[in-house]
This record gives sequence, structure tokens and C-alpha cells, in this order.
Amino acid sequence: MLSDIAIAQQAKMLHIKDIAAKLGVSSDDLEYYGKYKAKLPLSLKANAPSGKLVLVTAMTPTPAGEGKTTTSIGLADGMNRLGHKTVVVLREPSLGPVFGLKGGAAGGGYAQVVPMEDINLHFTGDFSAVEKANNLLAAMIDNHLHYKKSGDGLDPRTVVWKRVMDMNDRSLRQIVVGLGGKQNGLPREDGFHITPASEIMAILCMAEDFKDLKKRLANIYIGQTYTGEPVFAKDLKAVGAMAVLLKDAIQPNLVQTLEGNPAIIHGGPFASIAQGTNTVIATKMGLSLADWVITEAGFAADLGAEKFFDIKCKSAGLYPVASVLVVTIRALRHHGGALKKELTTPNIDKVKLGMLNVEKHIENIQKFGIQPVIAINMFPGDTQEETQLVIDICKELGVKAIPCTAFAEGGRGAEALARALVQQVEHQPGNFQPLYNWNLSIEEKIHCVATEIYGAKEVVYSVKALSQLTQIKQLGFSNLPVCIAKTPKSLSDDERKRGRPEGFTITVREFELSAGAGFVIPVLGEMMRMPGLPQIPAAEQIDIDDAGNISGMF
Repeated sequence: MLSDIAIAQQAKMLHIKDIAAKLGVSSDDLEYYGKYKAKLPLSLKANAPSGKLVLVTAMTPTPAGEGKTTTSIGLADGMNRLGHKTVVVLREPSLGPVFGLKGGAAGGGYAQVVPMEDINLHFTGDFSAVEKANNLLAAMIDNHLHYKKSGDGLDPRTVVWKRVMDMNDRSLRQIVVGLGGKQNGLPREDGFHITPASEIMAILCMAEDFKDLKKRLANIYIGQTYTGEPVFAKDLKAVGAMAVLLKDAIQPNLVQTLEGNPAIIHGGPFASIAQGTNTVIATKMGLSLADWVITEAGFAADLGAEKFFDIKCKSAGLYPVASVLVVTIRALRHHGGALKKELTTPNIDKVKLGMLNVEKHIENIQKFGIQPVIAINMFPGDTQEETQLVIDICKELGVKAIPCTAFAEGGRGAEALARALVQQVEHQPGNFQPLYNWNLSIEEKIHCVATEIYGAKEVVYSVKALSQLTQIKQLGFSNLPVCIAKTPKSLSDDERKRGRPEGFTITVREFELSAGAGFVIPVLGEMMRMPGLPQIPAAEQIDIDDAGNISGMF
């Protein structure tokens, strides 16, 4: 089979105005970025959209990922093949994973969004705008420190705001700025996060409109004065300029699938750290323009789906009607105890044991009043016996499991999944409800997610975390939801615990406050907000020829 990029490069793309027409959008409403990309105006977002919202999530993944984006795109194509007006709404890829370990994030095989290279690279410049807005605030902080006298204004020892760049660069995690004399500013410790981990990205994805965007930017917490008073972005008069830099980035991007169906791609926060979903604006715009919206949330249901339901849906007033849970035979073998070299070797016993992980994710989705449909994302080497076992166990659990071959067959390979989804919604539509009330204490909210979703027995806090928690309460942010940062490789906070661990203790190491985005971040374990490149990065395989054709981007 051809590589993803070869398949994408062979695609006969429609002009973006023809894709817009499928959504009833006039060509005059588009802001063109060439022939195949366009920005959509905010005016297309209805206040009360009527489309049906479906979340695609997954079992606990292997490091390679299990194909949520591929399944989402294939499902949207399959729905359109059956005559349902459907748009897929996704996140934008980050350059870090593209040049690092994971590679591109525009789907795979014959279930992709195109132009694939553009989407995976600079696209329409949204990530650059987020980066510039973030770093403008950082520059204004250092400028404030440079001109203020000691004891007047912001205390540099309390500054929590970091710079960002969209690249894996571990050397920038912890740095010192302002060296070289007074003319270069005040020396202090600083560091970089990767752009998808920026609070600006989270804010962009939570904002409803420009007014809400500016309100959230104003509430960004920076640090404290020497007298202990909180300092926010609004105090440095940075909000207007930051919003100007996000003027175009706030508009969703329209592209297409390989089968010529509309796709809206906008925003890209990581799910292990932030909320892990596309923008509220893009989701509501999709619901305004189509009968069905297929969207996804990062990593597994314990991370992306929980945050999608408890943070995004609650904040934006969204009511999903169904969820698709992606599983793979490979991941089932992994969670059944298979070694890395054994993941492609059939083993019915390990698949059966790995289904305990899927069982937990099914239970978790049902806690939100949603009945999932299971998509078995098929790979070469999956046996009929293993696949049938998954179908049978899911039937015993009261859910449907449907093999999906969208990677190899595009929308045709997802038609059975599309039919099962529509049937599910027609006969048992979701009755969505969040897991917890935002008015609970921060400790109660963490305990609820840890015990109900992860399966932990208790939560403990480091001394540092307890001190930061006290400060967050004093600032008046106890009523915010919790956006827990933890490893995506396990239901627990220990990536070595596969399958369905139970009765474990999770440790909150520290807290971060994202007051602008609208949530508190309890950090479990050693979470990195600036990844590093692997020993053999994907960048080594990427090239461009004399005619401008890109290769090696899988």
C-alpha cells in the first residue's frame, strides 16, 4: 500500500469554494489561502446550532496511537456516503510530533484530510499567531520588570508565564534570561513550553467569540506583586495587542477529505496537559452548517473524552448524542501484556485480557449518559478469531463493536460503523450529563475523576501542591473545573500499569492555574510541557525535491 503522503499527493482535490458550497457557504464568505484552504467567518456560527455532535475517543493507546483521527475522517466520509450531511471537525497538528516520533496528524491511508502537507506544516498560520501572542506577553512581562524598581510591581520570583515555540526542544525547558548586563533586562529563570501547551492555545479553543477571547486573555495569571497581590495580563495592558495577533487565528479553517467532503480544522491543545479538543467556535460552526459533526479528543477516554465532556461541553453548552470508542487488536495485545516485539503476533488470550481496558473506558463513557459504539480499527495481521472475540465481549457488555477498514477503503470501509452510529442515536440518543458539579471543592473534583474515571482508591498531594492549592483558593478560582495532566499510557499516573489497574493511589505533584482558559491543572507525575526529540526523529526522513514535492512525511 502507498504511504500516506503518496496517497494524499495523488488526490484530485476540489476547489475550496466547491467544498464550502456543500455546507451552503457562499464563496464570498471565504477568506482564501490558495485553492484548497480557506478561513470561515465567525458569522456562520449560530447561537443555537441544531446538528448532532458525536465524539470519537479511544482505549488507552500504544505509543503509535490507535487511529482516532483516521476513524473520525473515515466515519465522516461513510456518513456522507449514506446521505447524511456530515462535517468532521478536528484539531490542527503540531510541528513537534510531525518532526518527532508520531509524524503527521491528518489521518492515514484513504481516510485523510488534504492538502496533507500544508495541514501538517504551517497551514494557515494559527500556531504561529498563538506563539506570537504568548511571547508578546512574555516580552511585556520582562519589559515591566526592566523598568520597575525593586519593591514596585511584579515580583520576578513569582512569574509563572513561559515562552513557547512549536518544536520539540528539550534544551529550552529550563533557561536563564536577561544575562549580559542591565541593558539586557533582569536576570531570572525562565523556560519554554511547546505551543500546543500554551494557555493561549487553550483560550483560543475555549473562546466563543472575540469578546470572550479578550475576557479570557485578560484573566491570564502571571504572578504576584511584592506585597502578594495577583497580577494578570490585563494589569500589564497586554490584552488588546494579544487579541490583534489572534485576529485571523480565531476563524476556523475549511479543508476537505480525500473523498471531497468538508472538514473544519481549528486549534490544537494537547490532551495530556490541556483540554485536547478543537475550538468551541469550530464545533459550533460545524453544528450550524451540517446535520452531523464528527469530532475527536486527544488520547484515550480518560483524558480527552473526560475533558471534552466535563470542560468543553459544560462550558459551551454542547450536548453530544453519541461516542465512538476506537480500539485496535494491537493495543489489546499490549494491554494484555504483550511485549513490543509481540504486538503484531496473534494472541487470543492477551486480547481477552486487554479487553479489561476497553471495558473500563466503556463504563467511563456511560457515566456521562452516553452509550458508545466500538470501532475496531483494523490492521494487517488482525485475525478473525481475535476480532470476533472483541465483538462478542462487547455484545456481553451491551455495546456494538464494528470492524472499520477506513484506512484501506476510505468511507466505504466505515459505512457499517456509520449505520451502527445512526441506529444508536435513533434508538438510544445520549442523555449527556457532566461527571461533577463545578461548585465542588477542587479536591472533590480531583477525587471524583481519579476514582470514577481512572479507578484510583485515593489521591495524595505533595507539599508543593498543597501550598499552590491554598494560593489558588485564595485567588478565588475554586469553582473552575479540573484539567488533570497525566500520562496517556495508562489509566493510572504510572505509565507502566497497563490494562485496567485498580486500587492505586495517584499523587498530585503540583498545580498550574489557567484562569484565562477557565480551569485548574493538577499535574500528576513528571509531565513535560516541552517534549524532546527521539533518538531517530521523523525529521531525518523528511525531504523536498527540486520540483517542490515533499517526501517522508508519514
